[in-house]
Amino acid sequence: MRTYELVLIFHPELDENALNEALEKVKGWITAGGGNITKVDAWGKKRLAYIIRKQREGQYFLLTIEIAPAFTAELDRNLRFHEPVIRYLITAVE
Repeated sequence: MRTYELVLIFHPELDENALNEALEKVKGWITAGGGNITKVDAWGKKRLAYIIRKQREGQYFLLTIEIAPAFTAELDRNLRFHEPVIRYLITAVE
């Protein structure tokens, strides 16, 4: 197991229920892959540096997770096709 930080930017027009569902789906993928979620930090709605998918804002979340390095490819694939996610970044923590 290795520690990673996962930054998620969700679509800005999601209501609270849809946002929670999308976040729970991502958490489910992590736990189903044998990982642990150490910390979830909601940063709120912020302006994007540039327009992504015709959106100027996004709802940011930072997750500190512990997963196997081989699982990052599967998590990457799942996040790429998850519609509410505008952008994401998975980085290893030293």
